[in-house]
Formats: sequence, structure tokens, C-alpha cells
Amino acid sequence: MATQKEQQTHTEMAQVEKSIGVILQIGVIVSAIIIGIGLLLLLFTGHSGYPAATFPAHFSTIFRGVIQLKPFAIIMLGLFCLILTPVLRVVVSIYAFAKEHDHLYVIITTVVLIILLFGMVLGYLDI
Repeated sequence: MATQKEQQTHTEMAQVEKSIGVILQIGVIVSAIIIGIGLLLLLFTGHSGYPAATFPAHFSTIFRGVIQLKPFAIIMLGLFCLILTPVLRVVVSIYAFAKEHDHLYVIITTVVLIILLFGMVLGYLDI
């Protein structure tokens, strides 16, 4: 028989797993909507908002372009949101493992998060 504490932990983990699933679904849906808006704007205007063969690649350029309703900037914002969705999942997983007192997986998942963030920073810096 499982103890009360084990049952509570199991229930909490089930809730965390459900939350992770909801986060992933919402992230994908929001990203798809943003990308769809950018594609529709591109279709209706007939131009990307940028000179030929260029697109916004940095956060500041993307956000300025979104404010100016440039289709490629809106599409890039959607892609950025899509990339952040699994990163958020890793953050929630760290919390879940910490809640379970599973220190090994907290360390492993934290290393994964650091690698993801390091890769994002390197990409941002064009390295």
C-alpha cells in the first residue's frame, strides 16, 4: 500500500505532467496563430516589409518590425514563441523534479536548460 505522502506526490506529478501538456499545446497554438497572422499579412500586402533576401534576426529588430506590422517580423515572432515552448517545458520539468526531490534529474535538466540558453545566446550573437 502506498502511503499518503506517496499518493500526494503521485497526484502532484500527474498535475505537473498535465500542466506541461497544456503549456506545450498553448505554445504551439499561440505560435501557429502568430505565424498565420504574419502569413496572411504577407499575402495581403505582397511584401515582407524588408529588402529582398533579408529578414529580422535579432529581438530588437523583430519587436520593432512587429510594431510596424511587417509580415516577416510577425512570422519570426511566431517562430521565436515556438522555440521558447520546449524551453518552458524544461523549466517546468526542473520544478517537477525538485518537487519530487530527485536531485540527479534536477541537475541533468538544469544542465539541459543551460545548454539551451547558451545556444540561444550564441545564435543571438551570430557566433
